[in-house]
Amino acid sequence: MRRYGKHTDEDDIRSRPNRKGNRPRTHIRPKHEDASWGMVLTVDRGRLTVLVDDRIVMAMKARELGRKAAIVGDRVALVGDLSGQKDTLARIVRIEERTSVLRRTADDDDPYERVVVANADQLAIVTALADPEPRPRLIDRCLVAAFDGGLTPLLVMTKSDLAPPDKLLELYGDLDIPYVVTSREELENGDAADRVREQLDGKITAFVGHSGVGKTTLVNALVPEDRRRLTGHVNAVTGRGRHTTTSALALPLAGDDGWVIDTPGVRSFGLHHVDPSRVIHAFPDLEPGTENCPRACSHDEPDCALDEWVAEGHADPARLYSLRRLLATRERTEGD
Repeated sequence: MRRYGKHTDEDDIRSRPNRKGNRPRTHIRPKHEDASWGMVLTVDRGRLTVLVDDRIVMAMKARELGRKAAIVGDRVALVGDLSGQKDTLARIVRIEERTSVLRRTADDDDPYERVVVANADQLAIVTALADPEPRPRLIDRCLVAAFDGGLTPLLVMTKSDLAPPDKLLELYGDLDIPYVVTSREELENGDAADRVREQLDGKITAFVGHSGVGKTTLVNALVPEDRRRLTGHVNAVTGRGRHTTTSALALPLAGDDGWVIDTPGVRSFGLHHVDPSRVIHAFPDLEPGTENCPRACSHDEPDCALDEWVAEGHADPARLYSLRRLLATRERTEGD
């Protein structure tokens, strides 16, 4: 039976009363045009420490962002209480498009991708020359992740007082990767930190390395204690304790000339997420030679056009060897 006439007026429509007395739900989200921008310094169980101007603000992600998560290095827009005072909480409503992303998986057959750092300019790969012994395959994997994510690699070799760097430099010399060699004595007297800092000025640099290579010791030398206090050196949930490298943490260099992002020590660096076809972009001298490659060429097969390209003198054979060694890490099992 028809409840209303042909020509109904809105006054004729009965609406269900809102018993709670609040406004009805709407799918139109606020634009938050007055939001302030900040940089995510660390993430701990859903709580994020964000630097807004010169204040440390605790924040959480807004529901409308859905599954999109903010990570260390992200530029985010915040609303709410931005005073940075104790027991206050802001809300992250937008995440700016990232310029670079460092990703890894637990191993090569793990489809779960872990996003480690956003918007870093370079990746400092820290390796000891002895105690523990260098792990070239792990270094190769970090290099592939850097090239794939849009970061410039930097090789930092520690403990040169225990072993010379010649062998490792010979292995990576053809990749034209900038490097710094340090010793334990230089770390103690500050000389090593000064040389490394020259490579970091004006950049956001993520540090990676496995346990025992001296990564955190180097980061502590680069960032004085007063600069570490700027980041609100506390647990994001309890408000107590100090940072240990169990999660990534962004720290400002002295003079506001750059940032260091300390990441947890890694045992493996899976590359399940990496498309091997993108690694060639890190070799501009070889890339033109791939035009005559067969479709879906792995660049390590009999019909690869790069062999002829190099034989004709367009590029150094050592560069092709280096490319193939990096590509092979996508298929190899992680090891020493």
